[in-house]
Amino acid sequence: MDGALTGLAERRLTGVLADRMDEEPTVVLNGPRTVGKSTLLSVLARRVGRAVIDCDDPATRAAVRNDPGRFVSGPGPVFIDEFQHVPELLDAIKAELNRNLSPGRFVLAGSTRYSTLPQAGQSLTGRVDILDVLPLAQSEIDGSSMEPLVHRLLSGEHPAATTEQSPTSRDEYARRVTSGGMPVALRRPPGRSRSRWFSNYLELVIERDVIELSRVRQREMLPRLLNQLAARSGQLLNIAATAEAVGMEKSSAENYLRLLEAVFLVQRLPAWGTTLGSRVARQPKLHLVDTGVMAWLLGLSPERIAKSDPAVLTDYGHVVETFAVGEILKQVSWWDAPVAIGHFRTPAADEVDLVLERDDGDVIAFEIKAGTRVDGHDLRGIRALRAKLGTRLLAAVVLYTGAFAYVHDEGTLVLPLDTLWR
Repeated sequence: MDGALTGLAERRLTGVLADRMDEEPTVVLNGPRTVGKSTLLSVLARRVGRAVIDCDDPATRAAVRNDPGRFVSGPGPVFIDEFQHVPELLDAIKAELNRNLSPGRFVLAGSTRYSTLPQAGQSLTGRVDILDVLPLAQSEIDGSSMEPLVHRLLSGEHPAATTEQSPTSRDEYARRVTSGGMPVALRRPPGRSRSRWFSNYLELVIERDVIELSRVRQREMLPRLLNQLAARSGQLLNIAATAEAVGMEKSSAENYLRLLEAVFLVQRLPAWGTTLGSRVARQPKLHLVDTGVMAWLLGLSPERIAKSDPAVLTDYGHVVETFAVGEILKQVSWWDAPVAIGHFRTPAADEVDLVLERDDGDVIAFEIKAGTRVDGHDLRGIRALRAKLGTRLLAAVVLYTGAFAYVHDEGTLVLPLDTLWR
């Protein structure tokens, strides 16, 4: 990987979306601004000879708002981009579906979480399937067609240990982690050009999308809060401490956090396993959605990481965890069956960074290490989880930046991080 993306990355989600259109009357593509939802929508629209109604365009938005029923009537599929700008569309679509619930009638794309729209809960409940369009996965950037690691694990397959050495160097990991997966950013050369893009992107999302969602009395506090959240990504969410660090009331910080979640800048990873006993942490973790954005906010670059300053390496460890969690969740988004996600933590601070639970109750656990060595101390969380789950623990995996894949004690797989895409 030379640091820049050329051409159009093929989305693994394309096939999933086509399948959902065969089953569901309405599909919503939800994800960050500029992540590629419009491109995905246009590709599908061209295949069936339809146009995309773009509500991000002011003239189109005004026309749709004036008469939403006209734009959603007739045979499907109807493709609508940035539909959240005209929430009245949801009521018009509901009226259409009352008359005809055929599959594939509407495909909507939006840069605001569907669940945060006030009309969403009442308009299309039970008639909509939501697909997350996340930043590009590393396998999509590389153009790999291999079956994703997470899919193999969810299918019950255990990757075998191998004597093959990972070719990914420490410097390449740093480049990938700090670049993230936003397509437009990846088309910029690393350095000042890409840095300007991240700055302009965050200003656009905060000034336009957040302000459109809610009247924010302390707009200048949003970037400060986001910086604090970036510094705490991959850690337990402590909203009181975060609010104190930026000089906000806790209730205001919680409200602003919800807004940042609504526009896909941050995401909460819920505590998992709370039904296993009272001695399981119930606090969520927080992650930024894209590690390119996170690294820019923290001032991390491959060059700074290479200098091995202890404070920088601590930040880099959190970015690596957020990066790996993001890569896994992207692969989960291409899986057709329900998967519950969360993190596991005991009062003794033994933790597992990411837990995936299949719909049959079997579990896959991931622990993530930024270093090149794994020892017994790193497996404490997995041991604690195994003690509670027994045979329900289908697979336990430690991802690290070392070179070899092997089996640690009790069958825990230790895999190079690049196994997620290589």
